[in-house]
Amino acid sequence: MSTDTVAPDPVERRSVLATLAPYLRPRPIAALLLGISSGFPLALLLGTMGYWLSKVGIDKKTIGFAIGLTTPYTLKFLWAPFIDRFEIPVLTRLVGQRRAWLFVVQALLFGSVWMLGFSAPQEHLGVFAFWAIVTAFLGATQDIVIDAYRIEILPEDELPHGTANNQFGYRLGNLAAGVGTIAIASSEGLGLGWALGYGLTAFCVIPGALAALWAGRGLHDRVLAKQPQETGGRWLEDTIIGPFREFFQRRGAVLILLFVLIYKLGDAMGQGMLNPMIVELGFSDTEFIAINKLVGFWGLIVGTALGAPFMAWLGLGRALFVSGVLMMLSNFTFVILAWHGHSNTWLTIAVATEQVTSGIGLTVFVTYLSGLSNLAYTATQFALLSSFAAVGRTWLAAPAGYAATALGWPGFWMLTMVVAIPGLVLLWILWRQGFVVESVRRARAEGSA
Repeated sequence: MSTDTVAPDPVERRSVLATLAPYLRPRPIAALLLGISSGFPLALLLGTMGYWLSKVGIDKKTIGFAIGLTTPYTLKFLWAPFIDRFEIPVLTRLVGQRRAWLFVVQALLFGSVWMLGFSAPQEHLGVFAFWAIVTAFLGATQDIVIDAYRIEILPEDELPHGTANNQFGYRLGNLAAGVGTIAIASSEGLGLGWALGYGLTAFCVIPGALAALWAGRGLHDRVLAKQPQETGGRWLEDTIIGPFREFFQRRGAVLILLFVLIYKLGDAMGQGMLNPMIVELGFSDTEFIAINKLVGFWGLIVGTALGAPFMAWLGLGRALFVSGVLMMLSNFTFVILAWHGHSNTWLTIAVATEQVTSGIGLTVFVTYLSGLSNLAYTATQFALLSSFAAVGRTWLAAPAGYAATALGWPGFWMLTMVVAIPGLVLLWILWRQGFVVESVRRARAEGSA
């Protein structure tokens, strides 16, 4: 009997290490931690809020309108210019523009999430709505700062991997604010109630703060340091007019914005109504937590890890198109779940499929948006792009509640697939006309030409 063993191939071992190495560099790791802090507020205001409201007896139509409380995410480009230019006294001089804003906004966000958790929507829906809007405003402002800072600290060769890490962190933040908050609050979990569930989730601001302390000042601070002091009209030009003029002078700017607006409409339409459907189908908190924790987490890892290789294999244009098709088709698993009703098997399949396809799609999409942001106006231009991307998620949420009531859950999820088609058609047109190029950095260069 042979006792020989086959040693691991050194070439294969080096290949695996070489594949992982770009993700483990300091700045991509910082991007991951920033993503955790960026991902939790919106999840509290979408899926988790919908789950909470469903549990306390709020109807689907009201939940749809409640998700409209995230409107600040669609308007953040309006105050992004001030984040780019306005200095916080003393703190900006000590830690730099981006980090000063981040630390102040995170402190306020921490407090607002605690207040939201204590607002008792079943008794004081108006108070709940107020703190939801405040949290949305602060969460959107944190996104302005984090998105700009992330783009500025990542060198060109680390942008795809840093963006993939950031999206992984973002989804971890989503997971913490989704299944984590529900596990803390539910009587089938820790049983601490919604107030402590939201309050403890607020500590997700810490990873982003630590990353900012570690990564240092961004490129924006170095650019500002070289510029002469501005006053009056020049400040107005550089702060408000300049970022928008520079973007809209690019070839195909309006078509690009339209694409950003409608690309994820189908995914956005379903996002806000998923948890109310799960509650209505009779899944227990224990089932929901277990499936999301076990299957959702690993689906998240796989999807986000595939994002950067996906772009390397296909190029940016093809990756956008293929990931868009995958996200659209993944919604059919929810059609099947709605047909089957209370089925742990189909909930598992649906959650896994959604996490993998969304992980790929978001990484590709955010890499594209990041490459379109001029480093001189990072906060404003990325806020403009991401605001347009958020419009569908916010304003389709209200009619989504009516659509789910009128069509039933199977018909509703079929509708989300149909709604996704125009974005794919427009992407094909943009791609054929050369507005979506293989390199995001070349996209910026061509847009500025």
